[in-house]
Amino acid sequence: MTLHLPLPGGGTRAYEPRTEPLAPSATGPLTSRTVFSAAHVVADPYADTTPDGPAAVDWEATLAFRRHLWSHGLGVAEAMDTAQRGMGLDWAGAAELIRRSAAEAKAEGGRIACGVGTDQLTGPATLPEIRAAYEEQLAVVEESGAQAVLMASRALAAAATGPEDYLDLYGHLLRQAAEPVVLHWLGPMFDPALEGYWGSADLDAATETFLEVIAAHPDKLDGVKISLLDAGREVDLRRRLPEGVRCYTGDDFHYPELIAGDDQGFSHALLGIFDPLGPLAAEAVRVLDTGDTAGFRALLDPTVALSRHLFEPPTRYYKTGVVLLAWLAGHQDHFTMVGGLHSARSLPHLARAYRLADGLGLFPDPARAESRMRALLTVHGVPQ
Repeated sequence: MTLHLPLPGGGTRAYEPRTEPLAPSATGPLTSRTVFSAAHVVADPYADTTPDGPAAVDWEATLAFRRHLWSHGLGVAEAMDTAQRGMGLDWAGAAELIRRSAAEAKAEGGRIACGVGTDQLTGPATLPEIRAAYEEQLAVVEESGAQAVLMASRALAAAATGPEDYLDLYGHLLRQAAEPVVLHWLGPMFDPALEGYWGSADLDAATETFLEVIAAHPDKLDGVKISLLDAGREVDLRRRLPEGVRCYTGDDFHYPELIAGDDQGFSHALLGIFDPLGPLAAEAVRVLDTGDTAGFRALLDPTVALSRHLFEPPTRYYKTGVVLLAWLAGHQDHFTMVGGLHSARSLPHLARAYRLADGLGLFPDPARAESRMRALLTVHGVPQ
């Protein structure tokens, strides 16, 4: 079963895949932390489309993956960055995804939160147009019965002239939200078009504006999601949140320590890395539910190397590794992505992702994962 995995710069290394399958974890609700997995979409490999054409989604496989996450006690964060919003999935596709997943969540009894943005806008937009776009998407999410996540807007980053524009627009949206929302700060490492969000490229100044929005509307906020890959900044920010406003970590580099927390608090989670880590992440949180922080860290700390690899720069292409692992784990029958994004990472990058995931025992059927990885290497001309 030896695989010859390609190395950056040429050559291969021999790797012996593990043979034991992933042990299933217990089921049931998680109690000490609220945990969402930002879930990917499964492309339809038979669709005759192009990278710049409308996304063709395999709806049954996409919903089956959400059922997999719910079965382990995780919530689903739908139509977020992991689902390729603005990177292959347009608003029409996202709206259908929201409606279908929200209906599935209701049928399954699963928790779901859905992204609200402005990606139906094309080209430069005015602030009133941006507000109307947010309102349209917020209405779709609320009508579906899901919780809303107010995502960062590329259009707003381009149109805003200073902090006042953010304060005014977000204040308007929060006042009209029917239920408490999650406010999302996505950093430019995930999307370069979001540079200078909250009115300043200085993160200290941007943080003050962000906190000003929160302080003005604490009753309309379930929590905030911080995706800046800066653990110290997240800890400082969460300590300044009003009582009752959760901090959801979106930090795919430091999540074990942030979720574990300290004597002054902890972060809940809304993470893209919990897409491939679903069962293992849920098992770790169940250990934390018992008060065993050391056991939680012992399970989750070893996964950080994989996460840092998947999210290495350019970070926005982490979805390619996520979908590769879903294919290898048997959650879909192909390694194809909407927008052709399966070509966004190199073969050596994908090979290392496989090796790290296999070492963690993430594949329910290691032999199937090995066979699929072997086929991918063979089609790319890597002798086996």
